[in-house]
Amino acid sequence: MPIEEQLPVQVSTVPFKAPNVFIYYPVIQGLQNKTDQHKINDNILTNVQLLIKKQDYYDHPRETEVTGYYELKNNQRRILSLTLTNFAYTQHAAHGMTYMKGLTFDVNSGKSYTLKDLFKPGSPYVQTISKIIDLQIKRRDITLLNGFPGIKPNQDFYIADKCLVVFFQLYEITAYVYGFPMFPISVYELQDIINEDGPLGKMLPSN
Repeated sequence: MPIEEQLPVQVSTVPFKAPNVFIYYPVIQGLQNKTDQHKINDNILTNVQLLIKKQDYYDHPRETEVTGYYELKNNQRRILSLTLTNFAYTQHAAHGMTYMKGLTFDVNSGKSYTLKDLFKPGSPYVQTISKIIDLQIKRRDITLLNGFPGIKPNQDFYIADKCLVVFFQLYEITAYVYGFPMFPISVYELQDIINEDGPLGKMLPSN
């Protein structure tokens, strides 16, 4: 792979400007294709706004305070993967609530990926990942709320180097004390069903 295709992209941190909102989110810079750059940045900002909306800020802007940040999980081989995390508290509520969103992009095209896109068409990725996570749950002795039903086809995820990290929202499968349950899965465990042209495929050494 040419060196320029392995270099990380430039990322700046900017604030989201609104009353009672203290969110910092990433903006991508320096891409040669400005259309793709705009596509990625627009997608990120849209998801920032969706998280804010999900936390009822727009219905109660004076009574709700929102804080948020992002984490870069992968910025190599022209694959950008990150998480957005927002906490919101509305006055007189019993407690606040935190949500996390994973986003993964190909910076050469601006394409945003869902979990399904990472695997070969028709592959049993839901069943395969669910079995791996079920084993991790037992091995790590994680207490579940109502058993493990398996992942959803559009389950939350991010990519970190040579791992796919599948995660669940607060209260989705565990009690609040567990936070966001995260399950790292090596690309080598999924190699047979990985779409070689997708983000996970590009993490394989052969690529």
